[in-house]
Parts: sequence; C-alpha cells; structure tokens
Amino acid sequence: MPLHWNVHSDSRFFEVICDGNVEAHEVHAMLDALVGARALGYRKLFDGTRGETNISAMEIVDIGVRMRNLHRGDVKLGPLAVAIADDKYVLLGRALGMLAAPRRPMRVFKTVQQAHRWLNSPAILASVPEPESEVLSA
Repeated sequence: MPLHWNVHSDSRFFEVICDGNVEAHEVHAMLDALVGARALGYRKLFDGTRGETNISAMEIVDIGVRMRNLHRGDVKLGPLAVAIADDKYVLLGRALGMLAAPRRPMRVFKTVQQAHRWLNSPAILASVPEPESEVLSA
C-alpha cells in the first residue's frame, strides 16, 4: 500500500508518508486510523513528496469534506504540516483550503525537513492541545 502512517502516542505525533500511487480508499483508511488512535489533537505530518495519485477532483472534495467534518464541535486540532511537490499543489489545493479553515496551525512545505523543523519548534509544540476524552466518529 503506497500510503503509510505511524502513530507516535508518546510524542503525540501522527505521520503519513505517500510512496507511490495513493487511492481514495487508502486516504479514508488513514482517516479511520487517525480517529481510532484518538490523534486529532496530535501534531501531524503529511509527506506527499514521493506520492502520486489518480484520485479524481470529486474524490478529493469528498476527502476534504470528511476531513472538515472531523473539525466540528469543540474538537481541538493539532498542527498540520504538509510537504508536497510544487506540481501537486494545484491538484490538492482545494482540499488544503478546506483544511486551512479550522483554527489550528497549518503550513505547506516543499521538503519534509522543513516540515519537521516547524512541527518541532517550541511555538508549535506549545500549541498541541491536551488529549481529548472523547473521539468523534469519522
């Protein structure tokens, strides 16, 4: 599977790595894992620098809507760093716009190293919310 994720509960970090052609069902499985791990408040890194996709524009919108629905209520979201190549930004721009709307730190980077530096900065580490006692269903 070209989409891999790791949950680091000790450091409250959720890492996603794309390596190959990612399909919509894999993104939905990743979101299921994010919710199941109670990791909405964790720092998140989405590394799409080696990823490809044939996901349609409509599927991207559906994924974006699902992600946006995770933000409802009083859920406190952790910071999100997205690392993608310039040529992928247009394709993912709509979904990234939906993700940027909630109140939480979010930035897009050209390299994973830049994303890691930002996620590990004192200001971002201080912004990570306390663990939630309840989990939203995806």
